[in-house]
Amino acid sequence: MSGKTIEIEYCTSCNYLPRALWVAAELLPDFQYEIADFKLVCGTKGVFEVKFGDKLVFSKASTGRFPDPDELKQVIFAEMEANP
Repeated sequence: MSGKTIEIEYCTSCNYLPRALWVAAELLPDFQYEIADFKLVCGTKGVFEVKFGDKLVFSKASTGRFPDPDELKQVIFAEMEANP
């Protein structure tokens, strides 16, 4: 177990909770034994960000779109290999 956390911050007023739950459901089976914690964090102003540990691995603000779970898996696995 890496001791790192996967965190999804989502905008509550935009009703992004269903999407955050879907992304979490896609990620958790692959990482449940590799991480220390998984957090869903309420946010505002259209936020939808995914962090792995202290690293921001996806931001809707900078990409203009929502993440694809497979894309997130690749980034998180790469980050785990680079920084075990």
